[in-house]
Amino acid sequence: MSWTRGLPGALAVCVLLLVAAAGCGTGDAHGRRGTASSSPVGRILDETDASGRHYRELDRKRAPEVDTVVTPDAAGGWDVRLDVRRFRFSPAGSAARAVVGRGLAYLFVDGGLVTRLRTAAYHLPAGLVPHGTHHITARLYADDGTVWAVQGKPVESTADVTASGAETAAPSASPPVPATPSATGTRASSQDAG
Repeated sequence: MSWTRGLPGALAVCVLLLVAAAGCGTGDAHGRRGTASSSPVGRILDETDASGRHYRELDRKRAPEVDTVVTPDAAGGWDVRLDVRRFRFSPAGSAARAVVGRGLAYLFVDGGLVTRLRTAAYHLPAGLVPHGTHHITARLYADDGTVWAVQGKPVESTADVTASGAETAAPSASPPVPATPSATGTRASSQDAG
């Protein structure tokens, strides 16, 4: 007798569990733009870059790093090389999702976006770095457009260069040297924090 009475109750519990499990993960925040949600790849922060792209926080051990090295070239422009660690550039057409250690770099001169890079090398024309001291910054982004970050700061590196006009002088036999002692980039500022 007790077995037959317990069967409807057990079936009711099973149905409730299945309905509850089917409803998990379908909340209103899923897929809505501007809503902070948890992510299997890092944690989305409220902080954004100047264009409104949210920071994606990783712990220091998993986060990518970047150094920016800028040298004058014989034609008067500047060669930029990004030395990255725990990071690979994604090819064009990659899916718009965050994958740890993957993405692209945005290159800025004095805070203005110059280009998005999917390789570690770029040539800056002389016109983008006129006479004077300039800040050339490389910042790493995930393929979904979020900014890789550590301790609330973007993973980026800035090289300060001074253009004197001598960069357009006739090429010499000696190898290129950094434009100033500070022309070699520093380790990503987010890695140096704390």
